[in-house]
Amino acid sequence: MIASPIRYKRHRFPAELIAHAVWLYLRFPLSLRLVEEMLLERGEVVSYETVRRWAARFGPAIAWNLRRRAPKPGDVWHLDEVRIVIRGAVHWLWRAVDQHGVVLDEILQRRRNTRAARTLLVRLLKRQGWTPRRIVTDNLPSYGAAKRDVARGIEHRSHKGLNNRAENAHVPLRKRERQMQGFRSPVDCSASRPSSRPSAISPSLPPTNAKLSRPTFIGFRPLFIGATPPACPQLPEISAIRLRSRCPG
Repeated sequence: MIASPIRYKRHRFPAELIAHAVWLYLRFPLSLRLVEEMLLERGEVVSYETVRRWAARFGPAIAWNLRRRAPKPGDVWHLDEVRIVIRGAVHWLWRAVDQHGVVLDEILQRRRNTRAARTLLVRLLKRQGWTPRRIVTDNLPSYGAAKRDVARGIEHRSHKGLNNRAENAHVPLRKRERQMQGFRSPVDCSASRPSSRPSAISPSLPPTNAKLSRPTFIGFRPLFIGATPPACPQLPEISAIRLRSRCPG
């Protein structure tokens, strides 16, 4: 499927530079100031506020292109929840990944009960449009109760040791939490709301350990620029060293 081109008109900086800055911020657990420093090492003087505005403007379009091009997820879904504290209030981030580690969906809720598990499962089935072959969870009884209400015919395996795939999906979130010294709002950690934050775009990105073919994995990178994926691996080249003002855009 052909992705919609991303237009970088009316920006003084070249499209390759903008795409590279957005890619660094959304792909890796980097702060805005770290991205600013990395661009400065390449001779580009761009303020962290400019990077934030670029991510806010082009992040949703990038996520849309990635979701359209993403291959069909696996038929084994791993469901898990992780405890998150936001300004002293306890929340639970419910997440679903397939057997390859690709994040299918996640939703932030205040409860850890059957109703919350049913909300995740209903939303997941509705968005994917098909039922998996198997669902793997931990020993939380809420998953079994929710599955009996929503999808009785799906095989369900419940064991703590079988759900390591979902547990590993929480590692990038914990890294960003430590880097930010705690989350200050739900949009900092949840992809359930429209946001340009990395957590809202990361579910559309293929994980580095995904069992994808190399041409498929390489095909995701040029979508940040909106170009056709190249036949061979190549990164966007940043032009010669230029000194620019720190004004946005």
